[in-house]
Amino acid sequence: MRANDSFQAGERSPAPTGGPWWAGAVVYQVYPRSFADSDGDGIGDLAGVIGRLDYLADLGVDAIWLTPFYPSPLNDGGYDVSDYTGVDPRLGTLADFDALVRGAADRDIRVIVDLVPNHCSSEHPLFAKALAAPPGSAERALFLFRDGRGPGGDQPPNNWPSRFGGQAWTRVPDGQWYLHLFDSSQPDWNWRDPRVAPMFEEILRFWLDRGIGGFRVDVAHGLFKDPDLADVADATLTNRPSAYYHREETHAVYRSWRRLLDSYPAAGFPGPRTAIGEVWADSADTLRPYLEPGGLPQVFNFELVRARWSARALRAAIDATNAFADGSRAPWVLGNHDVDRPASRWGSAAARAAALLLLALPGSAYIYQGEELGLPEVTDIPDSARQDPTFRRTGGKVAGRDGSRVPLPWDRDGASYGFSRTDAASSPAPPWLPQPAGWGERSVAAQDGDPDSFLTLYRRALRIRREHPALGIGPASGSAMRWRQAPDDALHFGRDPGFAFLANLGTAPLRLPEFREVLLASGPLLPGEAGLPGGSLPSDTAVWLAV
Repeated sequence: MRANDSFQAGERSPAPTGGPWWAGAVVYQVYPRSFADSDGDGIGDLAGVIGRLDYLADLGVDAIWLTPFYPSPLNDGGYDVSDYTGVDPRLGTLADFDALVRGAADRDIRVIVDLVPNHCSSEHPLFAKALAAPPGSAERALFLFRDGRGPGGDQPPNNWPSRFGGQAWTRVPDGQWYLHLFDSSQPDWNWRDPRVAPMFEEILRFWLDRGIGGFRVDVAHGLFKDPDLADVADATLTNRPSAYYHREETHAVYRSWRRLLDSYPAAGFPGPRTAIGEVWADSADTLRPYLEPGGLPQVFNFELVRARWSARALRAAIDATNAFADGSRAPWVLGNHDVDRPASRWGSAAARAAALLLLALPGSAYIYQGEELGLPEVTDIPDSARQDPTFRRTGGKVAGRDGSRVPLPWDRDGASYGFSRTDAASSPAPPWLPQPAGWGERSVAAQDGDPDSFLTLYRRALRIRREHPALGIGPASGSAMRWRQAPDDALHFGRDPGFAFLANLGTAPLRLPEFREVLLASGPLLPGEAGLPGGSLPSDTAVWLAV
């Protein structure tokens, strides 16, 4: 049984209307250093992204999210920012950024940039001034410097842990300590200082004035800390409200940002501006305040990322999100640059089925680069090549996130499988992270035109999603989704008008319900038994049906 091939990749059509563009957008996350290298230095760059915009348009995405491209020592993949209004020279120039925004707009693709307000680089000029200034100075007040505890102040000011391992404090030569919830190269801003909020509002305006569609807000649940910097009862890493996460004061910042975003014209391209918070939380109750009227337009929901590959777990994950928001306010995501890839977490067949689940759910969806190729987590990176600070700070006990950041394969062969482009007379430098042997077998070139490839599946799914009135945000008057009766090891829901999703997560084939047409399946379907209509769904397979 074949899926309907009437929707051809590469033919874009208008996205559904009825809400702001971001409510139903498919956003493609670009990790610039690993996407495409235009000059052969082994590091992806903005010109490389520009050179692949047609690929993204053919894929069918509505926007791209660029992870940090700012000047940075790259101690944490660019999330240690030393200049919030520039472009790292290794990745290009502001002129390149402007050209990227224009080129994307020519293809009806918006650009979302990453904002890192919780911390900066230890090489940021303001932190350098703080280090040079005495304790108690105005320069140090921009950060969280404190005297230590114990004899001689040689113990950290409190027991807070670093997300990357070890303690969240580093001592400086004059004896004081500074707070960093992440790496020691990433000092936290003191959001209680009245100079910090206006500084970030100026940063927002700088990028909004260059025509972007919005921001992804890194560690959006951080920012404010307990003013007393008191010990926590449990120093185990957690996403629950604490002395350093989910402070009530944080929401006032996002209300002010929302007013700023809404001050830009909604008419014309890029349309209403958005900000999507990276908010890791322990419950829906913790997430709700971020989405209150006048707050952030969106927050990620990571329920699918954290779920096991079982019908019970996935349904619970979906219900947990729908209990406090829909996918337009809490977009769906399977992976990103911080977690293991879906093809390795769940298996290749399951990752294909999960892609159809992701794109069938109501609202917005994010795709991390390489998911459309079915790339696995790279686990055999040599210790000497690993760059994630988690690996260093845990003494190698935690491998870190490098395995999901390996540069993409574009060609079947070549020195870097097409990741780096050079003229015929020169060879590119090795990629900044080593690519595994056989990476070209998973490349764009190897999958392009293959009717059974991951890439073809994503292209078809995105094309159907744009065309089908039930998908994306769906009709304003329609039901977002409703569960249908199914075995315990299956997921089955409908969306109006005339769409049904079915996934078999069990071990035995699952007979298809009545349908008018198979729109798309994540794998081959089994034919119906003699004298019976329809067919069956194999294990770890999903299907889109017209009903």
